[in-house]
Amino acid sequence: MAVYTDVSRADLEALLTNFELGSLVDFKGIEGGIENTNYFVTLIDSKGDHQEYVLTLFEELNKEEMPYFVELTTWLAERGCPVPFPYKDHNGIALKMMHSRPALLQPRLAGSHIETLTASHCAQIGNALAQFHQAGRDFYLQRQAHRGVFWWRRESQQIARKLSEEDAALLRTEVELFDQLREQSWNLPQGAIHGDLFFDNALFDNDKLSAVLDIYNACTGYLLFDLAIVANDWCVNPDGSIDPQREQALLTAYNEVRPFEENEYHAWPQLVRTAAMRFWLSRLIPALDPNSTQKIKDPEEFRRILTFRIQNPAKLP
Repeated sequence: MAVYTDVSRADLEALLTNFELGSLVDFKGIEGGIENTNYFVTLIDSKGDHQEYVLTLFEELNKEEMPYFVELTTWLAERGCPVPFPYKDHNGIALKMMHSRPALLQPRLAGSHIETLTASHCAQIGNALAQFHQAGRDFYLQRQAHRGVFWWRRESQQIARKLSEEDAALLRTEVELFDQLREQSWNLPQGAIHGDLFFDNALFDNDKLSAVLDIYNACTGYLLFDLAIVANDWCVNPDGSIDPQREQALLTAYNEVRPFEENEYHAWPQLVRTAAMRFWLSRLIPALDPNSTQKIKDPEEFRRILTFRIQNPAKLP
């Protein structure tokens, strides 16, 4: 979450005339993050109570892409998933435009980010992710991943010349191994996945999970790949190794809500490697581009995770 587009008080007051939520008291840009512009917005309602909201302006997604996310977050919230959902105006319209960018007004959910993750936190996110997947399997829209298999095939070839021979070979091998997995007749469960559920995309209130945020990398994909992304972030140690206690808590809690299917046991060792490769690659691209304006995150973090996953094949409980 960051501020790339400036929003004025007049902008907000004009937007709020379409809603019946109250009058503007204050607003403040939210720093940090990478992709979108976000503001905390405080309103006073007809009863005189202050209510908190979040205004998001989408810097990369266009208006035509947004209905998927509007419908998905509404669908998930209606089924009890702790995700922010867009408010609709008095005409039943949620998606707005502000400074030529798609914009949504959503509730500000309680809680804060956790700095030190425990097995309890991992169990809670495992439970919530399984609920997300169960709800999303019947979702009626589909979306191809913005940075999925076709993206990493293309980008891994383009970036190879900037890498050492060892790293280029490692990247190429992992891309090929996922292609081989897709050729298997395993019929792995698919549905709506979060796609970016790192621990800074969740909030905890009094040590209880209260919100899953930033659904805007969601797409249709392997449910187990989504879980692999979580395992590689929530359960990792600073040296790139995986904390077995946290990972066991994550996987056990997930399995209690959505039991693993037989072929998922075969796919899991490769999917955690693929997930590590995908984020290694996405960090390599801006890190090696002298003209990049993105916030640079260390690619070596995910290379270390990938190396650990290769040397220590993962297992589902």
